[in-house]
Amino acid sequence: MKSRAVSLPYMLWMIIFTVIPLGLVAYFAFTTSDGEFTIANISQVGQYSGVLVHSVWLSIVATVICLVIAYPLAFILSRKTENVQRTMIMLVMLPMWMNFLLRTYAWMTLLEKNGVINKIFGLFGLGPFNMINTPGAVVLGMVYNYLPFMILPLHSIMLKIDDKVIEAAQDLGASPIKVFTKAVIPLSMPGITTGVTMVFVPAISTFIISRMLGGGSNMMIGDLIELQFLGNAYNPNLGSAISLVLMVLILLCMSVLNQFDADDDREGMIV
Repeated sequence: MKSRAVSLPYMLWMIIFTVIPLGLVAYFAFTTSDGEFTIANISQVGQYSGVLVHSVWLSIVATVICLVIAYPLAFILSRKTENVQRTMIMLVMLPMWMNFLLRTYAWMTLLEKNGVINKIFGLFGLGPFNMINTPGAVVLGMVYNYLPFMILPLHSIMLKIDDKVIEAAQDLGASPIKVFTKAVIPLSMPGITTGVTMVFVPAISTFIISRMLGGGSNMMIGDLIELQFLGNAYNPNLGSAISLVLMVLILLCMSVLNQFDADDDREGMIV
């Protein structure tokens, strides 16, 4: 009884701020503006399959780049002294202390044709290059903003990898590549799956970055949902249907990632 009383505020919080909003999204997705049941909203989502595929592709690219950058950095960091680790983690988190919009505006200033980067290239007789309003600019913005969400879980899990495990693998004759692939990666798999989830989910649903750095030619699914609720073509029912499809897609991706964790656990039990 005491545990139920303690959990009651959390249950109420989940119901009010999670269950009810999700229920409203599902309700509007399967109804018309008059409240009648319909699946037309879901069927219309197929018209925007190009935007959905574009969003998934850019999000995957950004997530892979974040993983490639964060993995060696997190491993090197986890092998430093505690003072160095604290300092480096603070430097990683430092940009997060600034407003999200200000960070994105800063990249707009850097990437413009008359921006800082093109001016530096101009000193060497290069450019100006068209860097703003491109898919590359969108990916760059996502990597910059979401990289800490990849570094932190990787760093926390790599702290638990004992140096003796790596030394034992080396003493048994394993090459550096085998030590990395057979010892370090399997032990750090929980951090990889957590980091990939924490980067991919906000990346695929982002709309500020794609609008500011990508322009109108690089619309993502988040921009499309926003237009249905705040744009001139106000259609919350269609916007809810797109949101519902996006949630299903994210849940499918998370279930696949969790399967990797489950497979890794089974392998550990067999060994």
